[in-house]
Amino acid sequence: MSNKAKGSKAERELLEILTKNGWRAARVAGSGVNDNSPCDLIAAKLGKKGVVIEAKSSKKSNIYITKEQISDFVIFSQIIGLNPVLALRFNYEGWFFITPSQLRDTGKYFAASLETAKSEGKRFGQFFEE
Repeated sequence: MSNKAKGSKAERELLEILTKNGWRAARVAGSGVNDNSPCDLIAAKLGKKGVVIEAKSSKKSNIYITKEQISDFVIFSQIIGLNPVLALRFNYEGWFFITPSQLRDTGKYFAASLETAKSEGKRFGQFFEE
């Protein structure tokens, strides 16, 4: 399975989780393919502030994202007035949710480790239902 197919599968999985928990969400067409789609999903729920989500999954213990991608993602969230959320899925560990400010600057990239996701990140119910 290609990386693109794996990413799409992870986005669909996250979309299903959001929907099952009363959120309305949509995958953004062309996300990850061009510069005009700076997020993977947009989600909202009555009584909650909407979010833009960048979903990343990995079988490794670190996820790296270019600084440009994070910058575009944060600017897009500000323009449309929604909260930016990074959804991180590590194999056999499930989903963790963090904000862009929780990423570690490695110089060329921003990174999130499984260790950081476990210690600082939140699970779905903690992040979206508090």
